[in-house]
Formats: sequence, C-alpha cells, structure tokens
Amino acid sequence: MPELIEPTVALRDSWLESAAEWGSEHQDGAGMWEAGDLSTAEGFAAWVQRLREQDDDSRPTTPDWVPASYWWIVEDDTYLDAITLRHRLNDKLLEGGGHIGYGVRPSARGRGVASWALAEVLDRARARGMDRVLVTCDKDNEPSARTIERNGGVLEDIRDTWLGPARRYWITL
Repeated sequence: MPELIEPTVALRDSWLESAAEWGSEHQDGAGMWEAGDLSTAEGFAAWVQRLREQDDDSRPTTPDWVPASYWWIVEDDTYLDAITLRHRLNDKLLEGGGHIGYGVRPSARGRGVASWALAEVLDRARARGMDRVLVTCDKDNEPSARTIERNGGVLEDIRDTWLGPARRYWITL
C-alpha cells in the first residue's frame, strides 16, 4: 500500500532510480524548479530542505511563488514519485499548473497510484479549508485526464498555456 511522506534524503537512491526512468531531470509534481545539483548528497539534501520549507504559509511570497506542500509517493521504501498541493493560485498557476501537480515514475504507472495520491491530497486540501482546486494535465495525457475525472474533476476548458496545450479541471471539495 502506498503512502505519502515528506521529502527525505533517506530515499535518495530510489529517487535517482526514478529520475533515470524519467530520462531527464523533469519529474511532474516533484518541485524540480527548486533543484540545484542533485548528483551530490549535499545538493540533494539542500533541495529536500527547500521543498520542506515551501509548506510555510508565513514565508514572504513573490508574484511567481506560492506556498506549497510536497509529498513523495512511497511504497515499501521505493519512491514512486511526487504530488504537490499549492496553497493558492497566482495568475500563472490559474492559467496552467493549478493547485495540484503530480507524476508517477514509468515503472509504477497503470496501478492506480496517481488516483490514490490525488484522492489523498484532495482530503488534505479539504482539511486546509480549500473549497475547490484546479488540476491540469497536458491536452493529450489521457491517463492523467481519467485520473482527474475519477476524482471528481469537471473539465472547464482546453487551452494553450505556458506549459503548452492543457486540460483544466476544477474539483469541488
């Protein structure tokens, strides 16, 4: 059974294996824009610390940054990937990106992991007092669209965004 945990340096080797599966440093929902040099233990630890600090709503923000909670999806000490809950939207996230971003490493796909993780984070959003969330996916990502729809997503539109053509779904909590 998977679980959501805070990012931790203890899973660095498993995270690196996932990164190799993705074939790039990009991993949806993982906060890679916060990453520095992840090839060293020190760089990885600094990145994990930055992710954990993003959860603080009292930190000063800028127009480009909003507070967010990051969780890693883990099963039997294996990093399956990540999911993020952004505590509010700025203009950029309203256009594309939304409140929740997630990904699942290729070897763990097709098992319902994303649907499970999204349901868990919707509960956490509800507990934060949020009444609805925006979740987006690439226009052609049918598995992600089904995941969002299974969790109550209602398609608002498909539009060109800074991320490319995207489906935009609202989920009432």
